[in-house]
Amino acid sequence: MPILWMIVASFFFACMGVCVKLGSGRFSTGELVFYRGFVGVLMMLAAARAQGIALATPHWRMQLSRSVSGSVALMSYFFAIGILPLATAATLSYTSPIFVALLLALRFGERLRWPVLGSVLVGFAGVALLLQPTLRPEQWLGAAVGLGSGAIASLAYISVRELGRVGEPEVRTVFWFSLVTSLLGLAWAATGDFHPPDADGLATVLGAGLFGGLAQLAMTRSYRYGRTVVSASLSYSTVIFASLFGALLWDEHLALAAWAAIALIVASGIFVSLAAGRPG
Repeated sequence: MPILWMIVASFFFACMGVCVKLGSGRFSTGELVFYRGFVGVLMMLAAARAQGIALATPHWRMQLSRSVSGSVALMSYFFAIGILPLATAATLSYTSPIFVALLLALRFGERLRWPVLGSVLVGFAGVALLLQPTLRPEQWLGAAVGLGSGAIASLAYISVRELGRVGEPEVRTVFWFSLVTSLLGLAWAATGDFHPPDADGLATVLGAGLFGGLAQLAMTRSYRYGRTVVSASLSYSTVIFASLFGALLWDEHLALAAWAAIALIVASGIFVSLAAGRPG
């Protein structure tokens, strides 16, 4: 079941990415981040009320760490989506399984065996191959930020696992993440001009918030009940969904070398999971 939850989360994350890309021409990145978080706050308030879940947490330090790292990763991802093709931005952002494996080894002392290390190197080779054939000079900032979002997201995913282990409900974890996201997004949006949404814009930001909130709930449940590296590697299915949406909606055609790079990165995440799950 944790596997299914992560695939569902990946689909919703890709849907969120579509809404963000549609809205990137109407709203600043800060505005999109704010709307994404604010809609999530409203969703989690309603869900908590319906389920009788208190939103106050005894683990506020862990929630703060998860929320800040997740929000910064989300802001970086939204910024990259506005610059890069959707599939490219998603692939760079979802290098997080590679960083999760490294973090588990360095911070939690899990043994990083040679198959894991080899898989990590394959993943970085895929990232390098992806950047070379698909990016124009003006897109390199977006690429760097997109890759950074993957690294920062790994911190958030580890925090999600730890919160699940201490018994924090998914709704509470997603609420605090959404609240911090909306506050950071509002602060960012305040540095520029405000763009009131019209009917189409409102549908876009509501979609980003709705799909993002549902994705966070599904992802949090997957990390709570599943193996961390397996859940992380399955997040690569977002790349597949994003590639299909990019082709259908924006006629984005990636070169053969770019598809080979995506295949390397996806394979790297899978191999990391398999290797990290073996005993000894």
